[in-house]
Amino acid sequence: MEAVLDRRIARDLKTLARFIQLYCNDMHADQPRQPVTMRTHDVKEIAGREIVLCPSCTKLLQHGFTKRTHCTMDPKPTCKNCPKHCYAPTYREQIRQVMRHSGTKMLYRGRIDYLFHIFF
Repeated sequence: MEAVLDRRIARDLKTLARFIQLYCNDMHADQPRQPVTMRTHDVKEIAGREIVLCPSCTKLLQHGFTKRTHCTMDPKPTCKNCPKHCYAPTYREQIRQVMRHSGTKMLYRGRIDYLFHIFF
């Protein structure tokens, strides 16, 4: 069971990283960027590639990774249906914008893995 949980968390983190990177590329193209590093997570290994973000998106990704990794809900509901909101209000609004923007783009690109993430 623990390995399955770890796989689910890793999949969620990978999706989160890709969503935030897509959002940052589209919305913050003029800002300076650098590869994301964390002491607690190997972002490059989780995402399957290097994630390069602006400072504000880096903070959002770090906050999201920390909150998802330490989520006490089992099984984990989608964040919008969760009775306990762990994201800080500022980050919650930012992540809504990221999901709205990137989710739409992923669907238009025909990303099958994103469709599985939505429904399963």
